[in-house]
Amino acid sequence: MLRAFTTFLLLLLFLASCKSQTKNEMTKHTYTNDLINETSPYLLQHAHNPVNWKPWNKETLELAKEQNKLIIISIGYAACHWCHVMEHESFEDVEVAQVMNDNFINIKIDREERPDIDQVYMNAVQLMTGQGGWPLNCITLPDGRPIYGGTYFPKKNWINILEQLSELYRTKPEKAIEYAENLTEGVQNSDIIIKNTNAANFNKEAQEQAIENWEKRIDYKLGGNNFAPKFPMPTNYEFLLRYAFQTNNEKIFDFTNTTLTQMAYGGIYDQVGGGFARYSVDEKWHVPHFEKMLYDNGQLVSLYSNAYLATKNELYKEIVEETLKFVELELMNPDFAFYSSLDADSNTPEGELEEGAFYVWTKEELKEILKDDYKLFKDYYNVNSYGFWEKENYVLIRNKSDEQFSKKHDIPLSELKDTIKNWKKTLFKERSKKERPRLDDKTLTSWNALMLKGYVEAYRVFDNNHHLEIAIKNANFLLNNQLREDGGLNHNYKNGKSTINGYLEDYATLIDALISLYEATLNEKWLTNAKQLTDYTFDHFYDTKSSLFFFTSDEDERLIARKMEIHDNVIPASNSIMAKNLLKLGHYYSNSHYLTTSKQMLNNVKEDAIKYPSSYSNWLDVMSNYVGDYYEVAISGKDALEKLEEINKEYIPNKLIAGSINESTIPLMKDRYVKDKTFIYICVNGSCQLPQTETRKAINQIKKHY
Repeated sequence: MLRAFTTFLLLLLFLASCKSQTKNEMTKHTYTNDLINETSPYLLQHAHNPVNWKPWNKETLELAKEQNKLIIISIGYAACHWCHVMEHESFEDVEVAQVMNDNFINIKIDREERPDIDQVYMNAVQLMTGQGGWPLNCITLPDGRPIYGGTYFPKKNWINILEQLSELYRTKPEKAIEYAENLTEGVQNSDIIIKNTNAANFNKEAQEQAIENWEKRIDYKLGGNNFAPKFPMPTNYEFLLRYAFQTNNEKIFDFTNTTLTQMAYGGIYDQVGGGFARYSVDEKWHVPHFEKMLYDNGQLVSLYSNAYLATKNELYKEIVEETLKFVELELMNPDFAFYSSLDADSNTPEGELEEGAFYVWTKEELKEILKDDYKLFKDYYNVNSYGFWEKENYVLIRNKSDEQFSKKHDIPLSELKDTIKNWKKTLFKERSKKERPRLDDKTLTSWNALMLKGYVEAYRVFDNNHHLEIAIKNANFLLNNQLREDGGLNHNYKNGKSTINGYLEDYATLIDALISLYEATLNEKWLTNAKQLTDYTFDHFYDTKSSLFFFTSDEDERLIARKMEIHDNVIPASNSIMAKNLLKLGHYYSNSHYLTTSKQMLNNVKEDAIKYPSSYSNWLDVMSNYVGDYYEVAISGKDALEKLEEINKEYIPNKLIAGSINESTIPLMKDRYVKDKTFIYICVNGSCQLPQTETRKAINQIKKHY
């Protein structure tokens, strides 16, 4: 039946023409729909479309059933370029709006507010078309079961498809229902994880096989995958950095550093203002889709901090410092909460909304701004065929290290670095005169947790108290505003209101960040909160059949399927983060249930992780804790924080930190405190080596195994 359905889709696409586009025929605010009462910036962008958009809620879904109308579920996000294109071409067009309003109930969804709905209908579209993306447009029966979907559609295609689907439902409803039944069954059955009852056996050979499979997709010259587009994928490189370090694999170590260096040199990194865009459309990390997402930058701060610790590469330190400055300037509010994103599009001087308009430069602009410095700048940032984008625009990109460039031009390195700082300062000031990209100013718990962890990692590596202060203030914001009295979290915060029952991603990422904050401060408050949130997830998300966690709470409304997030993507899967959390918390609290669950979760995905490693990289990182020794580093005594600072100067990925300057209630710290003394205990599986008072001797107890 799915094959017949695919034939039906291809017929629709064949009949539709791709050529027609129209301009906006309306004046601003001629129309207002029900989205005007929402807080999401993305939904508000559509509040004055002639389409009679409605939000996803019980009333809207009941209306579809009462009127027996098909539903259009259109999903996107505020920073999405192609979402804006389809809005301009179709949703602002009165001809399109009439077709939609006459025949459908039209629902707009912010995927960042409702990732649960996005998951379900993305899965449906991927089953239908073999691919997905945003904008995501899915047509469903009045009860929400999908019959057709896709991503971006030009205007004429969209009209033709809608007319044919409405005609099909009017004349042959049984056919549409048959399609929906088969497709819904596919959505419900896809990605089902069956509990692996075989003995859990994680070994070096499994990881080696995963790396061998991964290498088929690696670009050793420019980093990342050997195809475009290229996404940063921080979790991939966190794992590969760790794997290469622990196995002394120079080839993978070099590849990982090549990737990080090329990303830092590329246009995907904002060479003027700091921070990373979501991905590049080419193989050399040059031209991005210019949206800047909080989740990318939080994870990349963590990645570059750890990479600096492993390599002492000053470039990585610069990237961390500049990215955090960008975050504080552009994405942090006065309450130390973080906003979600900056748009890809902004207005040109002519008033046209255009992708990347804020970030690109022409030769003439640069000559006028930089004067005598232009010639040197041109070579450094490749204002030439290598850095050319389109029209007359250039996206700044490097292809040499500062050391190489200083030698080429016979300029002292310190002088060159001062010159570069002046260039950035000058261009930043000039760029600020342009109209800025739109800001998505909602605060999401999960994305804030990723940024919180980034600040913690930057503090741990660079010992900058400012980073710790921001981290603590953000952690307190989340606990004070997003944590409810019943122990659960909310997902969204906007205009002083905390809303939307939290998803597993909110719990997993915040637990992870709080554990990291405990390891950096030894303040048990953070670990206690992490454990309480973990226990809540067992009560409301855990599936005893699979030993995995659902993405939605048992208190949430029922969709056509209740999904589990398994695959690591630009953000790691919430289940893989939970597996890592449970491993650590199991050690801290001597909790066998946590440890057993974590191991079973990993065992469930082991075979797929070996076959498709880039989609399971955080799972492979969890596996690394079972391959070789996993160290419990316990520091107890009055100088514990000073000893911790010394330990943090070393890249030791296969460890957890526990510690206290006084008596501790944490089981891992039991009977470790001796008044007026500070001891460091290095333990593996409950077996400890002789306690040390000198940090170097304690570290050597670990290092001798590398």
